[in-house]
Amino acid sequence: MRNIQKGHEPPSLTQHKKTSHADYANYNNKDQLRESLVNEQRGICCYCLSRIRPERKKMKIEHWRCRENYPNLQLEYGNLLGACRGGHGRPGKEQHCDTYKGNTDLSINPADPACNVEHLIQFPGSGRIKSDDADLDRELNEVLNLNHPLLVANRKALLESFLGAIGKGQRNNSWFQKRLEKWRGDHGGELQPFNQVIVYYLCKKLKVAL
Repeated sequence: MRNIQKGHEPPSLTQHKKTSHADYANYNNKDQLRESLVNEQRGICCYCLSRIRPERKKMKIEHWRCRENYPNLQLEYGNLLGACRGGHGRPGKEQHCDTYKGNTDLSINPADPACNVEHLIQFPGSGRIKSDDADLDRELNEVLNLNHPLLVANRKALLESFLGAIGKGQRNNSWFQKRLEKWRGDHGGELQPFNQVIVYYLCKKLKVAL
């Protein structure tokens, strides 16, 4: 996960909430909502950080607090996130992210600035994701299944590719700082899938806070 900075909700959602009997099911402009969510998340899933696109078959609209248990939040933009398909339609053990989570509550909302989820997440280099916060670590595994073998393999492959590209040559802090800015997306644009794996490595290398 990474911190998500929420922007303004799409105009169609604002208008829909003004209509009588408005709910998520009868909101007909979800394409605009998908576009908004993908743009503010800069093209990656709110949980696993894999690539998402603003198309129904390439992402899901995630309710951080589920519609069934929190109907009053079903149209609140701060409760809406863009998630990958997460193995939708596959057996439970092969699912992850929103698809695996279902109606279970999470203690951490990556779109809540007070949570600062990036400070709580670690990528130790094995491809796994973990946290020193016991509740969050349990949720990473038991609620989101973010140590699904495919996700672990993808994260590990990315780090190995990055380290291989660095090679054994001398690199000063300025060189690593520029790479950190690129992977962190300091200058805008789409983020690379699983970017926080490299951000975490570079912050450790430079001995700077996430």
